[in-house]
Amino acid sequence: MEKEPMQIKIGNINCSLISAGSFWVDGGAAMGVLPKTIWRKFLKVDEKNRIELALNVLLLQTGKLNILVDTGIGNKISEKIRKIYQPSDFVLLQNLVNLGLNASDIDIVVLTHLHFDHCGGTTSIFNGKKVLTFPNALHIIQKREWETAKNPDELDKASYNFAEDLALLETTGNYRLIDGNYALTKEITLELTGGHSEGMQVVRIESNGKLAYYAGDIIPMDANRHLSVTSAFDLNRKQTFLAKKKILQELKEKKGILFLNHDTENEIVVFQ
Repeated sequence: MEKEPMQIKIGNINCSLISAGSFWVDGGAAMGVLPKTIWRKFLKVDEKNRIELALNVLLLQTGKLNILVDTGIGNKISEKIRKIYQPSDFVLLQNLVNLGLNASDIDIVVLTHLHFDHCGGTTSIFNGKKVLTFPNALHIIQKREWETAKNPDELDKASYNFAEDLALLETTGNYRLIDGNYALTKEITLELTGGHSEGMQVVRIESNGKLAYYAGDIIPMDANRHLSVTSAFDLNRKQTFLAKKKILQELKEKKGILFLNHDTENEIVVFQ
């Protein structure tokens, strides 16, 4: 899924929503309690009842920093994962090049959480060796998400497939663990929400009176803007509901913009 990036300016911040590819998941799991009789009206399914999910990552450019939010699945997929999720080619790096950036130009990588479809692109196979995809970047992760990913229980372990990536980050030291809300810059804030995972965080951008959110898997698709529509993958559905309600209320009040990380058709929602 190599698509032209969606570009928009939020005050002083240049925002580009970039494709890192796509993959397929069970439609019922993605839509949670919403019956298939409803969601099949607006989502296409394959013969295995799967729907295609985009892997849209966000590039924020402040003039001094190139900040990447999430990294997609990456290029080191096991045969088991490939059969289950049928991921497309990892196109993130080429799409960055199309914007005039190399992987070495990324200063900060924010990982909303450590499920494989959001952090798999953090490392890559190069000349048969696993390396950091963004070697000069500081990777920012919630402490509780890091701890869960390193020691997942039976409920979580299927979603945390890249524990060796964390080991590489530890070896290089290219990471920072945070605990709660965190001001990345004066205009970009990371907000801990929980809900989808223990350490789920969203990105809030507010600059010159303009507001935007990259809500990750709190609001992954346009259909998830309905408060009751949460994914079966959510660890704590009530926390997801509350975080979503707060984000949507602020976006409506301030006529902001919502970036959607898994929607293949509606990547950006503009609130009027």
